[in-house]
Amino acid sequence: MFALKFSILLGAQIEAITHRSFLYFQCITIDFFLRISLNMDHWLNACVATERAITSIRGAKFNERKSKKTAKYFIISLIILMISTTIHDPLHRRLIDDVDENGENKRIWCIVSYSSSLEAFNSTINVFNFFAPFFINLISAIIIIKSKARQKAIIQPEHTHRQHLNIQFQKYIHLLIAPILLVILDLPRLIISFASGCMKSVHNSWLFVTGYFLSFIPSMLTFILFILPNKTYKAEFGKTLQYFKRKIQIHIQPIS
Repeated sequence: MFALKFSILLGAQIEAITHRSFLYFQCITIDFFLRISLNMDHWLNACVATERAITSIRGAKFNERKSKKTAKYFIISLIILMISTTIHDPLHRRLIDDVDENGENKRIWCIVSYSSSLEAFNSTINVFNFFAPFFINLISAIIIIKSKARQKAIIQPEHTHRQHLNIQFQKYIHLLIAPILLVILDLPRLIISFASGCMKSVHNSWLFVTGYFLSFIPSMLTFILFILPNKTYKAEFGKTLQYFKRKIQIHIQPIS
């Protein structure tokens, strides 16, 4: 979806795509789905972090079947909530023609205009969807480190609680670094959501667009930051790859 949005934007700017009906359709749909997808990505990461924290606390008492059932209902509720709090976005989007001062170059931009009350609501939603998952990830990481240190202190009483805490901190430090790094990379999107007004300079407009697309990087780094550093998730990913590899080989062998 990100690649599609970028290609359409580039095509519109070099005047390769000029069909207004198509540009208007992508204006009210792609941006809407991108916003929902980004928010869903943040919240799903927070849900995974919460489940990890609960698992570390409950240990063997953790009910995996109940957790999967709860997760299904929660994801459906989350999708409905994201759509209901973002539905105002496509309703207030429109196309504008941006013509240079010399009148030679004409670009078509997709913009959104809100009333003051709707702007306040939109800003509140953006801030909440930005910081709430971040704090959930951070708190969950701290809970995991503390609970693991407490469990190790019971099994290995020869070491102090502080020593166990330092060991677990070094082991799970990626759980603390990942959300901080993601929130820093995602900051341009939050800043842009508060920006308003027109830019006369072409360089400023492309700087604005660059900052907008940089905010998609966190969603692309989920695998690198959360899967690869974790031995369990990495092992499950390897098993999944092997499973699909065998499936493909089974389907290819009869043909050959």
